[in-house]
Amino acid sequence: MNIGQAAAASGVSAKMVRHYESIGLIAPGQRTQSGYRQYSEREVHLLRFIRQARNLGFPLEQIRVLLSLWQDTGRASGDVKRLAASHIAELDERIRALSDMRNTLQTLADACSGDSRPDCPILQGLAEGHGGQCALHADAAHPATGD
Repeated sequence: MNIGQAAAASGVSAKMVRHYESIGLIAPGQRTQSGYRQYSEREVHLLRFIRQARNLGFPLEQIRVLLSLWQDTGRASGDVKRLAASHIAELDERIRALSDMRNTLQTLADACSGDSRPDCPILQGLAEGHGGQCALHADAAHPATGD
């Protein structure tokens, strides 16, 4: 199948297929005499694997390792599990960071009256940049100095 068909069958855009080829994640498609890339069901299967790993948030270097493990029939499942556990820990940290961001922004939004007055706790909190904390939390922690 050509690159468009392989992209459609795998759920990966043709642009990403070319990118994965350029970084060596997948082997370049075989070329026809007229220069068009041709892909087999095997390459489409690899592209689906990559798409699913990307959907789970794995970065490309970890996907490279996963592909290597997947293709190694002598691998230990413990190696795969350790990689997955490491990724889960990274996701947990990102979730905590996103939750902190959301809570800070929610606090700032709650402090904003949203009326026609020019004072804005949201902009003030962003301008003061208390290390990811909103101005209200920082002021509550250090009421005398605001530090």
